[in-house]
This record gives sequence, structure tokens and C-alpha cells, in this order.
Amino acid sequence: MKIRANATEQKLTGRYYTPIDLAEFIVRWGMDGTVSTILEPSCGDGVFLEALRQFDGNFDCQGIEISSEEAAFASERLLLDDRFNVLVSDFYEYYNSNREEKYDLIIGNPPYIRYQYLTEQQRDIQSELLIKNQMRPNKLINAWVAFTVAAVSLLKDNSKIAFIIPAELFQVKYAEHLRSYLMKNLNEITILTFDELIFNGIDQEVIVLLGRKSSDFVGIHQMKILEFININDLVENFEERNNEQGFQNIDTTNVKWTKYFLNPQENNIISLLRRSDNCIKFGDIAQVDVGITTGNNDYFCVDEETAMTYNLVEISRPLIARSVNIPGVTFERVDWEWNVEQGAKTFLLDFNQLQDAQLTEKQRAYIELGEQNGENTGYKCRIRERWYAIPSIWEPDAFFLRRNYQYPKFVLNNCHAVSTDTMHRVSFLMGTDRKKAIISYYNSIAFAFTELEARSYGGGVLEILPRELENVTIPNINDMIIEEETINELFETLNTAIRENLDIEEVLDLIDRTLLVERLNIPAQIVNQCRAIWHKLKNRRINRGVTSN
Repeated sequence: MKIRANATEQKLTGRYYTPIDLAEFIVRWGMDGTVSTILEPSCGDGVFLEALRQFDGNFDCQGIEISSEEAAFASERLLLDDRFNVLVSDFYEYYNSNREEKYDLIIGNPPYIRYQYLTEQQRDIQSELLIKNQMRPNKLINAWVAFTVAAVSLLKDNSKIAFIIPAELFQVKYAEHLRSYLMKNLNEITILTFDELIFNGIDQEVIVLLGRKSSDFVGIHQMKILEFININDLVENFEERNNEQGFQNIDTTNVKWTKYFLNPQENNIISLLRRSDNCIKFGDIAQVDVGITTGNNDYFCVDEETAMTYNLVEISRPLIARSVNIPGVTFERVDWEWNVEQGAKTFLLDFNQLQDAQLTEKQRAYIELGEQNGENTGYKCRIRERWYAIPSIWEPDAFFLRRNYQYPKFVLNNCHAVSTDTMHRVSFLMGTDRKKAIISYYNSIAFAFTELEARSYGGGVLEILPRELENVTIPNINDMIIEEETINELFETLNTAIRENLDIEEVLDLIDRTLLVERLNIPAQIVNQCRAIWHKLKNRRINRGVTSN
């Protein structure tokens, strides 16, 4: 467990210094003749205040900084300028005492502090702050989320906010309520993203949130996302790109924001297919559940040598444990046996099959070895009646890899295998044809919708959760009357291509043309645009996060 006593100074303060050229850009965007009151809730050494100082005119700027050393440094930069005041305070405490204060402009780079590194007082204030703004607090919420909520609540009518925040805003579950909050409380949202990392030496992808709150706004709240290579690209090309790209209406029923990387025409196609009789949800043909949570994969997933040594083969299940163990869209007995020969951990221990009295001497020895090494002390193991008996072991019809890179992997289970939670377990609903189910996923429509429903993390990895997978729109091939020979040919072509590491695009071309265009009569132009949407979103997640020079 992470505790404050073991944390570094940076983890406790969450302080990442803003590049001056980015601070200057944000100030230029925010400042106009109507701004008279400004708040910087985590001013650090005063980089935003220094950028503001270059502007003439009358305004009052309040800077808040918890560190007295940083606050002193910021104050030194502002000597003889009485437009600025730097207060040494925790912003949470300031907010609690000044929540009726309202500002024309709020700017800054809020701290990135995990919940476990907050003080008890900060946790209490953060929870109260979130509750007052109709959000649910929990132990996953980072301080930057609460800072953003507090800042928006301190905006006047006809005001602006500009915050540098983690790109987690797009992805993580705990930011879901923040996305909803922003959509409801800001009339216009512009998100600036960067291909390159902007904090030198720190592997933290960030975005810039630009928001406007207007009292006289009539209509649907709107959003746009502008993508830039780096800060230089932003400074040089923002005006042109911002003028070229219009806003899109915000869909408040969907808190995912990936769709706003698409243009209005592309989103129209997505909406059209969601409503089309030719398409269904993945959840209409299958139920998706997480894989087996062992509580200790290193102990419960063993190779053949360990299984033989401790007489574990007879109480083991064939295991598909890693993506590299999946050669195609079927997992056969020969595939499992090949993995065994390679020394992979291909046996999952299932002690549920035996009562304690039935255990052999060698099996008892393996359990005792685990206890000697503390393998039974983890939470998942500790709460079981028999710590070594894994619950919920069952064979699914298919597996779906939870984390993917170039494209998702969806695999039929043809050898009674089981999986850990690196794979989701797929159970087909009654009437679902197994091969049609696979083909209905390996096409441009399903791949495009997977990018929209899933979430991406550092390194370009795409992660999809069970409910997200069930929500993926796919072509309704299952109800189509198609020659069995055609389905078999397409299935084998797909399986061979993946097993031989051939170009997946060529197989998608074949399936798209044969089933989507020729059988479902979906216009080729729409299918091609789905392929382009998949490329666009996939390339974005794979290419982003490159360290700048």
C-alpha cells in the first residue's frame, strides 16, 4: 500500500513545472478587455503570473500556493506590481473559505496527487467539494480532478478556464464524472492534445482544457479537439486550426470523448450505423465476463515441469495466459501443446476438484511451499475459505484479449481452455453461430467502434472492458442466410492470415466486400470511411506520447 511516509516530494506535491511558452499561450488565449479578476490556484514558482505580468491593463490576480518557498519565489517575480497577490495556502482550504468568490479567468496546472498521498484533511475537503458539485468521491480520484471541479465552480458568467491536466481525462473511469460535469457546466470546450510529451523527463501525457461559461448561451453545449505535434506547433498554428475546425454538439448521454477526435461527417456515419438495422451490439450475440482472477498468477499458473514435479497435472486446466500464446482466431489442442513444449505457463491449478483429504503428498507440498513463501497473504487469496482454491473457474466459448495494440484479438476456445484476467471470457448467446461471430468482429465497422468504445493508455495500448465490448457495434452477420462454404472460406482465410502474420488489411478488404457490401448492402463508401476512422483513431493512440527533443 502506498503511504505518505514512503512517498517522494514530487508525489506528495504533484508539482510539474509548466513550460513558459505554454503558459504564455494560455494567458494570451484567456486575456481580453473583459477580464478583471483572475485566479491561479496552484501557482508554484509563478510562471503563469509572470506571463500575465506582461499584459497592461487593470486586473486583480490571486495566486494560491501551498509551498511557502515556491510562493516566495513567485512573489519575487512580481515585485512592485500590485495587481498580484500570492497567498500561502492549501487551495482546498482557500476554496472552503472563499467559494462565493467568482473569477473572470482561472488558469493553471493543477497538482497531480493520488488520493493516498493526500492528508486526511485534504481527503475530507476533496470529498465534500465533489459531493457539493454532484459528483461521487472515491479513493481513485486524483487531486487534479477536484481542483478542476472547484475551479469551474468559481467561474463567473461569461468567463474562461484554461487548465493543463492529464490526458487521463479521456480515459480513466474515475474521470467519467468530471467529463459529465464539464459538459454540463461549460458551454464551449476546446481540448488541445499533443503528439509529444511536453514535460521534459516526465512520462506524463497531458492536454490543455480551454473552457467558456456564458450566461447568454442558447442551445446545445459544444466541443472540439485540436491536435498538435508539440508546443511550438500550438503557438504557430492554433489560430488557423481553431478557425478551420468548428465545434460539435455535445452528446451528454455519452461521457466518452474519443468521438470528438472525429469530424462531423465521420460522426454522422457512426450515428447512422448505430441506428441501422444492419448492425447490432456485440452484447446481442454474446455475454462478456472478466477472466479468472487467481490472486497470484505466478503461483497458480505453472509450466509443465512444475506440474509434473508436484503431481499437479491431474488438477490443472489448459491455460491460455498471454497474447503471444494465441496464434490465430482459434485456440486448438495442438496450440496448447506447442505452448507446453515452449516452457510456457500453460497449467492453471484447480484445487476445487479435490477435498483436502484427497490431496496427494506432492500436492500438499506445493501448497505448503506457497505458504512458506507468503503466496497466501495477498488479499484475493486471504479472503478465501481455502486460499489455494480459485473461484469462478469455467470454460468460455471464446476469449477476447483485454489489451491490444495493432488490432483486437477474438479467439474461439476449441480445447476446453481457461484464461486469467488478461483475457475476457466470451459466452455466446443461444442461436449464435461461432464462426459468424468471429467474422462479424473482424471487419472495418467493428474495428472502428472498438476504438470508440475502448480506452487507450501510454505506449498505444488499447484496453477494453467487458461492458464496453458488449456495447461495440458490429454488422448483423449472425442473422444473415449465407452459404456455409462462404463462411468457412472467410473464416479459414482470416485464421491463416493471423497465424502466418500476414497483412490483416487484406483480409478485412475481403470480409468487408463479401459480407458488408455484397450481402448487407452497406454502401462501399461508408465501409471505407469506417476503415479510415479505425486508422485515424488507431494511429493516434499508437503515435502519441513521443518524447520531445
